[in-house]
Amino acid sequence: MSPTLGDGDVVLVRFGGVVRPGDVVLVRWPARPQQLSVKRAVRADGPGWWVLGDNPCGSTDSRQLGPAEVLAVVRGRLWPRPGRLRGPASGVPSP
Repeated sequence: MSPTLGDGDVVLVRFGGVVRPGDVVLVRWPARPQQLSVKRAVRADGPGWWVLGDNPCGSTDSRQLGPAEVLAVVRGRLWPRPGRLRGPASGVPSP
């Protein structure tokens, strides 16, 4: 999720939160049920969400794995720079 989040960042999530396009979310894919990922919600897609990473060149996301199951909505970063999360400068990536 670079540049929004980096390895080692600690975030606060809300399980069962309402997902809106542009939210940073905790997800898993049916093809990889043991893997949790943090991505940006783009749009609802059937029973799941189409999600993309903020770094399109270095992200495995819905472009490869299809819609994801959203487990929680990220509400903010606790460490190292506490605060609400802002999206990439370009806004929500298009699918």
